[in-house]
Amino acid sequence: MPKASPRDNYHLTFINLSAHRVESATSDGQIKNNTMKIKNRLILMSFLQFYVWGAWLITIGNYWFATKGWSGAEFGAIFSTLGLSSILMPAMIGIIADKWVNAEKLYGALHIFGGLAIAFIPQATNPTSFFWIIFVAMLCYMPTISLSNSIAYTILKKNNFDVIKTFPPIRVWGTIGFIVAMWVTNLTGNKASANQFYISTSAAIALGVYSFSLPKCSPEKLTSKNASLIESLGLNAFKLFGTYKMALFFIFSMFLGGALQLTNMYGDTFLSDFANISEFKDSFVVKYSTIIMSISQISETVFILAIPFFLKRFGIKQVMLISMLAWVLRFGLFAYGNPSDGLWMIILSCIVYGMAFDFFNISGSLFIETSTDSKIRSSAQGMFMMMSNGFGAILGSSISGYVIDKYFTHSNGKDWHNIWLSFAIYALVIAITFAVFFKHKHTLNEVENINH
Repeated sequence: MPKASPRDNYHLTFINLSAHRVESATSDGQIKNNTMKIKNRLILMSFLQFYVWGAWLITIGNYWFATKGWSGAEFGAIFSTLGLSSILMPAMIGIIADKWVNAEKLYGALHIFGGLAIAFIPQATNPTSFFWIIFVAMLCYMPTISLSNSIAYTILKKNNFDVIKTFPPIRVWGTIGFIVAMWVTNLTGNKASANQFYISTSAAIALGVYSFSLPKCSPEKLTSKNASLIESLGLNAFKLFGTYKMALFFIFSMFLGGALQLTNMYGDTFLSDFANISEFKDSFVVKYSTIIMSISQISETVFILAIPFFLKRFGIKQVMLISMLAWVLRFGLFAYGNPSDGLWMIILSCIVYGMAFDFFNISGSLFIETSTDSKIRSSAQGMFMMMSNGFGAILGSSISGYVIDKYFTHSNGKDWHNIWLSFAIYALVIAITFAVFFKHKHTLNEVENINH
């Protein structure tokens, strides 16, 4: 057999290298395509997750007061369903996903059932039946918020993504979904109609069906077989109430959670009520109140990017305090704003909302991360959400509904100036009390330790 010449060897090596490069390029292309496919699938999930909520959460007040003509006290009870659901459901759904059912299947089923419940809301002929229908819908929807995060984390980790780097750009599409839903509801003329619930239903069922096609998120079964019922439910974190600083933090979380509900409940209704004043009835603010309110959500996406700077510069306590002062501005600017010479106050109030909402929620979550034992950290995070979205929501919705009905509702409508002023005073009292009683020293490595 003839020996290969150096020239032949050169050609052979060149061919092998070329084939390797083509194979490598193909492999890299497949990896990039797979990476984009996974990200896009999770982006769609996040978008629809909050589209379902955004279609009606901000505009339900218009439907309740303008279309149905029901009272404020009863409306407060409607928003308390969010709080009750946040207390009752996430832990239970977490146990089911942890032990028995794939998370993506459970997630899909909850959205389908929740969507069907939302479709029945317009059939309610009185506040009581409205309450029970929306309560069922919220029992299905509220646990999907944390479940969607768990699904995203699981899929990203299984595919070797850097979760800290990859998840935020995916999650921001949830806020975009919320904004788009608000715009769709407003621009289609449905901000005070039953159609807002049908828009939500369509998205919920579509998301539910789509969820069954997501990569499998099998039960992790991380809970020990010998774990007590208290440990299984995450209730062992309640011992944190025995610590002065943690107890104060959870109490303030509840009060701030109440402030958030005031905005969700009354913001769009407040802007729409300018239609009762002849000077403003045809104004842009009245016609497109929901779009004006969506500036608040747009602001969220901007202030998220500013949080690392503020945390490193001022520390967790100061950032939480800035959030509380931002709530004072949020309500105070609404108190004095109007659709003409006071329009800048309404716009600025919506911009300030991003700081008020993001700064407390994210800095509060980081405070939990740096101040609790790793064994109960997840439970402590759950308690933070339970105090703000659960008990806080119930406190803010029920008390505000009663107070507005009793003291600020007259024959000619609601006294919005004093309503927002009282809310601003409420937020100011919380801020001053927090500054005086909550002791937490900022250290430079506090934030850096979170990633370790």
